[in-house]
Amino acid sequence: MGSLICNHKHRFLSAEQCHEKGIQIDNIILEPIGRNTAPAVALAAHYVLAKQQDPYLLVMPADQRIEDIQLFKSKVNTAKAYANKNKLVTFGIHPTHPSTAYGYIMSGDIVDTESGDQVFYVENFEEKPDSQRALTLIKSNRYYWNSGIFMFKASVYLEELKLYCQDIYDACKKSVQNCIIDHKKFIHLNDEAFIACRSESVDYGIMEKTKNAVMLELNMGWKDLGSWSTICEMIKKDENQNHLYGDVIAIQTKGCHIHSESRLIATLGIDNLSIIETGDAILVNHKDKSQDVKEIVNKLKQQKRNEHEDHLKVYRPWGYFESLDDGERFQVKRITIKPGGNLSLQLHHHRAEHWIVVKGTALVVKGEEELLVTENQSTYIPLGVKHRIHNPGQIDLELIEVQTGSYLGEDDIIRFEDAYGRR
Repeated sequence: MGSLICNHKHRFLSAEQCHEKGIQIDNIILEPIGRNTAPAVALAAHYVLAKQQDPYLLVMPADQRIEDIQLFKSKVNTAKAYANKNKLVTFGIHPTHPSTAYGYIMSGDIVDTESGDQVFYVENFEEKPDSQRALTLIKSNRYYWNSGIFMFKASVYLEELKLYCQDIYDACKKSVQNCIIDHKKFIHLNDEAFIACRSESVDYGIMEKTKNAVMLELNMGWKDLGSWSTICEMIKKDENQNHLYGDVIAIQTKGCHIHSESRLIATLGIDNLSIIETGDAILVNHKDKSQDVKEIVNKLKQQKRNEHEDHLKVYRPWGYFESLDDGERFQVKRITIKPGGNLSLQLHHHRAEHWIVVKGTALVVKGEEELLVTENQSTYIPLGVKHRIHNPGQIDLELIEVQTGSYLGEDDIIRFEDAYGRR
């Protein structure tokens, strides 16, 4: 059995989705504040080591695609054999071009293996290079792309973490020891302990320092879905070599990636461009510059904008909400609550709320009153009144929420009770 860690950069998987994908889990650990991969793995290691004798951890990024699953399972079994020898196993991808989007692993001598897989001692890690350096690396035939996939025993990982990152080890241990487990088996970390933990990656914190690393070559279909160009390339090309998704009209358009999620994109007389439209923003760039999108993110940070962090569609343990419209003293959202889902018992000091049910049935607590609100019915929550909404049905509950007031921020909330342990 394993555990699933989700942080703010990754999409959540429900228990049902994990079952469909063949992933067995005991619990879901929620990382309330992003602290990179070294602390995230430390949380899992501390938690599962307390429950099991000494489990293996397979660490995988959420934004990758592996095409040959059976071959990958075989590779994992090989990695497990080395993890059983107290090795930290990393997975390297044979490079197909001088990419500047990935870090690189320098392979050392070949390690003997009965499986026939290519396993090497690790000489060193190299961070994302410039284009000239990347060309030099792949010409040497000793460098592999760093996939970010690792396998090791929980105890071995923690021993290495304690050796090289004692502060992260201590903070994560304290956070897990003082966690809260709710009735739905969600684990809520101790915020105070985890906030004190610094951000660090497994690569920087451990793999670049350890003497126990080996690299297993992955020679299967592998794609890093960290860029829109890679995602678009998974879509079949049209007759003009375009990758088109969604509502797109492309005239005299060649070799483009065009992705539409919520509106029509019409193009005329262009080539070799990526055009990505989501509910949050529109990105237009030359395909050759797809790996430089981070420059836009840096500019957003410099201008203190929030598009790179806040999104129109926001997921919560009970479902999600989407922002539809907002003004100086109002905001409109569409809220979807899963069957059995509960919003916390709460109140707001600066806003009132109008709820209109468009699908399903809502059980609403409003002050001392409790009422059922069905499709095409509505209710009003005055400012300062305790309230809660629950979905007692077997289908998703959908409602339109209209907020009005002097301040509409998400931090204007006082929680009294919460099924998910939030404060």
